[in-house]
Amino acid sequence: MHFITRYRNLLILHFTVLIWGFTGVLGDLITVSALHLVWYRVLIAAFTLFVYFKFSKQQLAVPWRKMLKFLAVGMIVGLHWVCFFHAIKISTVSVTLVTLSSLTLFTAILEPLFNRKSIAIGDVIVGLIIIFGIYLIFKFEFQYWQGIVFGLSAALCASLFSILNSRMVKKDSPAIITFYEMIGAFIGVSIIMLASGQFTAEMNLSPSDLGYLFVLGSVCTAFAYVLGVAVMKELSAFTVALTTNLEPVYGILLAIAILGHRETMSIGFYSGAVIILGAVFLYPMLKTALEKSRYRKLVKE
Repeated sequence: MHFITRYRNLLILHFTVLIWGFTGVLGDLITVSALHLVWYRVLIAAFTLFVYFKFSKQQLAVPWRKMLKFLAVGMIVGLHWVCFFHAIKISTVSVTLVTLSSLTLFTAILEPLFNRKSIAIGDVIVGLIIIFGIYLIFKFEFQYWQGIVFGLSAALCASLFSILNSRMVKKDSPAIITFYEMIGAFIGVSIIMLASGQFTAEMNLSPSDLGYLFVLGSVCTAFAYVLGVAVMKELSAFTVALTTNLEPVYGILLAIAILGHRETMSIGFYSGAVIILGAVFLYPMLKTALEKSRYRKLVKE
């Protein structure tokens, strides 16, 4: 019975990661700018989560200081999504998803700095491998250099809010945090749009854009989040981290299947992609093996 439950949760997790991978394809299909796209996405996501809370009868009230923290981190989330979708629109889904995998590199550097710890040698080695993979992509797909830069910027923002979220989630409900982060992202993007005069007729949505945005905001953001949190309670952090690393793989495969020739890249790109994804995917397993080896040595001593 335990095996069946674990297998079911694992399938749900893979389905959730597949949904996350689909966001890149939707970003390409939606015709409005990245800024407008994110504005609509976080608005729909916040509203969907609000409805979810009302039906589940959960309290939304939090102290002002906590709320301000959640909103501030939400603005970083909003910036991450703007960079992510803009990268897709000026390059390809494949380029953006692979460069986004550099999240591991940024986290390896930033997390020890935030927690005042020394950087692990293993993290540095993996970081260098990822840099080499990005170099290959940059070399063979130089026409997409702006997309690579925005993809890396999205990864940096994702690393920052992941580190900050990992601290906050220890004290507060992940669902509540996400709800206020969506509001923070909405406020942040709205300020940028006001400052740059982006509240224009270009925001008008076609029927197809409206449908894609609804899927993006409700299914790929709010619904996928609720699913992800549910299985995280049952599966180990290692299993979740390892499976989440498949997001770029699922995203690239979906992009090739749906968008076709637009996602066809050079051999140099795929070589770099394999190096980056291989490093990101295999590293958690190697790190766990090393930790177990050290633990056994300590026990023997």
